[in-house]
Amino acid sequence: MRRYLAEVIGTFALVFSGCGAIVINQLQGGSITHVGIALTFGLIVMVMIYALGEISGAHINPAVTLGFWASKRFPLKEVVPYIVAQCLGAIAACVVLKILFFEHDTLGATLPNGPWWKSFVLEFILTFLLMFIVLNISTGAKEKGIMAGAAIGGLVALEAMFAGPICGASMNPARSLGPALVSGHLEFLWLYLTATTAGALFAVPIHFALYGTATSDGTSPNPSEDNS
Repeated sequence: MRRYLAEVIGTFALVFSGCGAIVINQLQGGSITHVGIALTFGLIVMVMIYALGEISGAHINPAVTLGFWASKRFPLKEVVPYIVAQCLGAIAACVVLKILFFEHDTLGATLPNGPWWKSFVLEFILTFLLMFIVLNISTGAKEKGIMAGAAIGGLVALEAMFAGPICGASMNPARSLGPALVSGHLEFLWLYLTATTAGALFAVPIHFALYGTATSDGTSPNPSEDNS
């Protein structure tokens, strides 16, 4: 239960901070700016990894959880509880945002700006890169694990900075699910659920091609090495 609670808290913090930055930026005339929003997402991911990594691995992302399972670093029996915890955290964060900013329509929901297929391709590639970096950083020298939070948070900020204006740079099914459900903007939710999941799963065989197929006894990996 400690691990599930950690995933609830971590995903709540991610969605509350990131989507909150989007909402406040729009309501306050751009005071946070797009760069500030991107940095908010990156920084909250980084600090949650350092805060919760030793408890749950700080996946805070269903696509990452599925990626770890596909790479044989995470047991199947934990996949559904982790994803449920992550989605609950995201929905709870958006409920709080709705109470605070009831006048806002989308609550930071990820919506395509332009043709939907451009956002699909972008989300696939962004999540592929995220999962690829997560898997590679958590393999090999322990020193890489120490810097995992900074590296992954930096990547999230980088991707949000350049791709956010087109696709929202979700990279996370739970991050898109929360504001879509609470705000009622469900029209493109399918895109963010499928593209991010597919991108994360595609990173696994590419990682195996570089590092070799992982062996596993079905137990959970060392959480401190699985920060994501």
